[in-house]
Amino acid sequence: MGFLPLNMQLYSKDISKPSYEQLIQLTERFTVATVLNSNDYEDKYGKYEWIAACGADEFIAPSNSSFAALEKFQHENRWVFGGFSYDLKNELEKLNSRTDNPIGFPMLYFFAPQFLFLQRRNVQKVELFIANGVSNEVIESVLELLYEEVQINESQVPLLQPRISERDYLEKIGALKKHIQRGDIYEVNFCQEFYARNSVINPAAVMIALNSSAPMPFSTFFKCNASYLMGATPERFLCKRGETLIAQPIKGTLKRADQLEREVEQLKNDPKEQNENVMIVDLMRNDLSKVAQRGSVQVEELFGIYSFPKVHQMISTISAKLKPEISSVEAIKQAFPMGSMTGAPKVSAMKLIDNHEEFRRGWYSGAVGYFDADGDFDFNVIIRSLQYNAENQYCSLIVGGAITDQSIPEKEYAECLLKAKSVFNLTTKK
Repeated sequence: MGFLPLNMQLYSKDISKPSYEQLIQLTERFTVATVLNSNDYEDKYGKYEWIAACGADEFIAPSNSSFAALEKFQHENRWVFGGFSYDLKNELEKLNSRTDNPIGFPMLYFFAPQFLFLQRRNVQKVELFIANGVSNEVIESVLELLYEEVQINESQVPLLQPRISERDYLEKIGALKKHIQRGDIYEVNFCQEFYARNSVINPAAVMIALNSSAPMPFSTFFKCNASYLMGATPERFLCKRGETLIAQPIKGTLKRADQLEREVEQLKNDPKEQNENVMIVDLMRNDLSKVAQRGSVQVEELFGIYSFPKVHQMISTISAKLKPEISSVEAIKQAFPMGSMTGAPKVSAMKLIDNHEEFRRGWYSGAVGYFDADGDFDFNVIIRSLQYNAENQYCSLIVGGAITDQSIPEKEYAECLLKAKSVFNLTTKK
């Protein structure tokens, strides 16, 4: 069962398991909510099949000193959900973002929920925790809403146009490779944006359709006022289980076709993909060493190949024992932003990203997840995700990849389109 959250009570009656669609539909009744879904993937570090947190009993959205504010807000024996913007790099290093933020997610946003539904791994019972002070009438009303027949139908999103042309993309890759050849960096994660203005979409419907077509182990729906994140990410940033930290960076992608064994071997033995992956593994080992007990950092798996509905991914696993005097928030801070979305060396790569990308990442390549009442946490990497602002009607899809000296620009562009395919398949056909 775990620890009972200090600020919540456990609902005493048995409740039946809602469908994923019902959980997503319920979020429409709240201004702040998130649904995290593992889609039943095998995961030795996963604790929950799914979690839905609705309503903000308390929240923080600091404009500066974000990690310090989170340190005060988050404490043991309390459930807290939220996200980190990639642009927090500007607080951590002497960096700047030169473009605006049309999606509108705060640099950091966390909330303690009013209602928390969850199903633990290998446990059939659904648990409901409710913030202290919520009346029985409100509880019954929310449960009634949860089990309503799903009324969500329209799932299309508008046709998305590229922020830069294919020609400009190829030229930028060429320029970044020159920096690599000069020794300025070893690797850089370069991204591009596909977007639409004046678009009206149904985020809940899009999330349901996206999760159906691309079920992923870190599927994420996050609603914060007018800002929405609809994510189908396969990547874990960092999690804590007891005193152990686990990072699982992804570097290496191959389109999935119909020759599974051959494709897996092709990706596993690709020297370019291995080179990308090992550089980020080394970077993450270095990040974890800042907060780890001496001699505890180890690579549990190198170049693991994992298959998803449309792609195969190369994923490595690094673990470490957290120093007892280091907090969970500090551990995240020392590893943020994740090396898989920056490059190496990290700061030099981020400077080049700021100079060459023609948009602001915002929550893309940041992280969403939770701190739980057991003192553990789990955060994903925000990739393969659609972002939307319902007020200014701006819709954004960002994709990218690691650029090394071995990169072929045309193949990198094709990989971007492959990663965007799950969302492109939902767009309005014209």
